[in-house]
Amino acid sequence: MALSDQLTKLAEQAKKIEDEAKKAADEARSELEARVQRASEAASQKAQELSNKGQETKEQASDKWTQVRSDWAKHVAKVRGDIATQEAKADAADAKFAADLAEADAYDAIDFASAAMEEAEYAVLDAILARKEADELAVSR
Repeated sequence: MALSDQLTKLAEQAKKIEDEAKKAADEARSELEARVQRASEAASQKAQELSNKGQETKEQASDKWTQVRSDWAKHVAKVRGDIATQEAKADAADAKFAADLAEADAYDAIDFASAAMEEAEYAVLDAILARKEADELAVSR
């Protein structure tokens, strides 16, 4: 898959998430709980795929991306553990605080995704430039 195709797929995914978040606000609690469960499972699966990809391509990947993958997997596990702990402790008095924490986690995840998209843009452009330079060198020899 071409790099530009992957960026298109990423933009489509971001739009889908935006649309789903807007719909979720009007859903019944039981529907929202099921959606949260599905999203959690999908995110865990994606984190596992990313971790597996890091293991498979460890020799080829730069050290910085290997570390990012490892850090991301640890972060996901910690956040999930924190959320589960908060949910277990939550009662009516703690519900607002738990919601505030969940919203803060969501904002942080969005900020992280935004930073990752900026890094992806840089990496894509750098890869295109590197390919052009390699092609030019190949022609000149």
